[in-house]
Amino acid sequence: MKLLLSLVAVTALFAGGNALAIDVAALNASLADPGRSDADKALDEARKPAEVLDFLGLEEGMTVLDIMSGGGWYTEVLSRAVGPNGKVYMQNGPAALARGTTEATVTARLEGRLTNVERLDKDITDLGLPADSVDFAITNLNFHDVYNRDPAAAQAFLVSVRNVLKPGGIFGLIDHEGTVGADNAALHRIPMESVVAAVTEAGFEIVETSDLLNVSSDDHTKGPFDAALERNTDRLMLKLTK
Repeated sequence: MKLLLSLVAVTALFAGGNALAIDVAALNASLADPGRSDADKALDEARKPAEVLDFLGLEEGMTVLDIMSGGGWYTEVLSRAVGPNGKVYMQNGPAALARGTTEATVTARLEGRLTNVERLDKDITDLGLPADSVDFAITNLNFHDVYNRDPAAAQAFLVSVRNVLKPGGIFGLIDHEGTVGADNAALHRIPMESVVAAVTEAGFEIVETSDLLNVSSDDHTKGPFDAALERNTDRLMLKLTK
């Protein structure tokens, strides 16, 4: 499903205008680098990172915020994509870092590498970043948990992201797509309708949605951890702007 609004021209205004659009082939070549782990590479086919970032409008040299980055799979992709003149903030709240092996995974990923990445070990509503300072933000497969726990907290999450984005800045939101009326909390999903309502209420404009990560064989009745899906879920993707 695609929704193209009259806002595409807005994206030309934001502060990354002097940067260069990413080269999809070059980024895919970089992602095949032996210095990147086999575990990370195994996720590329389903996640299509270079094509996703191209759709969202990421450019070299941008300042980027990777929200709820977990172990940093997308952080590393973004680091390679924005290049040495760009910067990536790798955000995880203290509670997330303390969960399982996240802290160790983050430390191992960054130690002695990814020099354009800065850890941001702060809660999403208390980022400590200046307003209007980020060109591009992304959250991958996270928003459903915030929304399903507490829709009011999801609004605070979205408003915080919007505040740090520059006027015209881009926010990419990717999640496991759910169905209205289903137990989406148990399924770790969220319906497109719920996302649209939430981001609109928070003041974002929807530039476009994409079916790039659609999986027609996923009927939304199983969770992403179900063995039948092998975590390859049908995913919604929205390109939002401030």
